[in-house]
Amino acid sequence: MSQYQVAIIVGSLRKASFNRQLAQAISKMAPAGWTFTSVDIGELPLYNQDADGHEVAPVKQFRDAVRSVDAVLFVTPEYNRSVPGVLKNALDQGSRPYGQSVWDGKPAAVIGMSVGAIGTALAQQHLRNVLAYLNMPTLGQPEMFLQAKDGFFNADGSIGENSNAYIQKFVEQFAAWVVQHKK
Repeated sequence: MSQYQVAIIVGSLRKASFNRQLAQAISKMAPAGWTFTSVDIGELPLYNQDADGHEVAPVKQFRDAVRSVDAVLFVTPEYNRSVPGVLKNALDQGSRPYGQSVWDGKPAAVIGMSVGAIGTALAQQHLRNVLAYLNMPTLGQPEMFLQAKDGFFNADGSIGENSNAYIQKFVEQFAAWVVQHKK
């Protein structure tokens, strides 16, 4: 059986964020032969083109981590009707220097959770626009605009009974997408 490596990038720096909890729960739902690993973006400095060619260690480590995987799962909150700045910064850091993007051709998916009724719909739309430009084939369906409610997570951090099958379907669709689009 093939082994697939997926980077999970969480667009929130808060340790107890809903999206970090969601990412951790999803990583445990990976199909056999798949490894979902969180890639930290909290130590990345703000992107500055002057640093191209002599990047600091966190940027090199981040780029190497993304370069080494087969696909990327973005788990994003919504800040002010868009993606958090820290996530956009990570996208910029990975896309530079020009012509050396670590994102190019990597299959991706987007999921997110918030307390609002529309989940992270607008942030995800903005993110999808950026991913299209970065040449990342991105899973279109099922869309995952999740609302954080009591009972969504079990006490052990897993997805609750009412949402488990829904999220598992997303994970399976993403896996099929990756197999179909892997370089």
